[in-house]
Amino acid sequence: MKKTLLVLLGPTGVGKTALSLQLAERLQCPILSADSRQLYRDMPIGTAAPTPEELSRVRHYFVGTLDLTDYYSAARYEEEAIALLDRLFTQHDTLLLTGGSMMYIDAVCNGIDEIPTINDEVRNQTIHDYKHLGLEALLKELALRDPVFYEQVDRKNPKRVIHALEICRMTGCTYSSLRTHSRKERPFERVKIGLSLPREELYRRINGRVDEMMRNGLEAEARRLYPFRSLNSLNTLGYKEMFAYFEGTYDLPTAIEKIKRNTRIYSRKQMTWFKRDNTIAWFSPEDMNGIWAYIERKLHESDPQISADGRPNAPDVRLPECDERP
Repeated sequence: MKKTLLVLLGPTGVGKTALSLQLAERLQCPILSADSRQLYRDMPIGTAAPTPEELSRVRHYFVGTLDLTDYYSAARYEEEAIALLDRLFTQHDTLLLTGGSMMYIDAVCNGIDEIPTINDEVRNQTIHDYKHLGLEALLKELALRDPVFYEQVDRKNPKRVIHALEICRMTGCTYSSLRTHSRKERPFERVKIGLSLPREELYRRINGRVDEMMRNGLEAEARRLYPFRSLNSLNTLGYKEMFAYFEGTYDLPTAIEKIKRNTRIYSRKQMTWFKRDNTIAWFSPEDMNGIWAYIERKLHESDPQISADGRPNAPDVRLPECDERP
């Protein structure tokens, strides 16, 4: 049988974890997480990481492997995930990758541009400039160094601006010139399965999951992590709002509503990204029979994932529309 990587993706809160466990048990294979925050230990509640019980059911990789202070990137994830896949495919014909971090999924499936690793001196100076001069100062410098990327970047996203400026300062080149978007060959088939729900149902699940996080101790977890709030690993939904509550910016009910609203907004961004990929076959998370039938067909057919007309060989499942409503 050909070596196949199943990629289970979808917006936050849609039900990837529960379904991934069922699929992995049925396929008798481990799970590779593609979640950029579940990599970090000590923050399981706010990242909705698999529970100890779930981790005991199926072997997981890339969950709770980093310290909060560790630097990590999509490029490093690509390198480590591909090396792990090469090893695991000697033991399994099928493996499962699941998560909602769009760039991490792209890194494994298509590869990402070879961007140089930033040294500590450049990183620390850029972070210092951001903290003391503000985002506008960094944007002005980016406009001078790389006007092309300046027009493309989300100017309200400090992480993206800082990263681009680090590259410019480190290499002396424009960040835009290093972004080739070339697709890399992989020695395995990639079968992408997307989970989607009507918007109202997804939002209901997101709101319910935030309430469950609070019941499970998110406030206590965030208080424990508050001294480390300046770390990039904690620039994360849930913690940012709780930190603002601790600092008196919000009361607790407002902070909780902010978490829900910002998570709903993030889910829309995820779907906007995923909908650009016509190799994803979309299903309801409740349609286990349909998903399994599709997997069995893909594992045993000789045709590539995409049919002659460029569409995935899967039922046409209507995706929820994206709008500006939180």
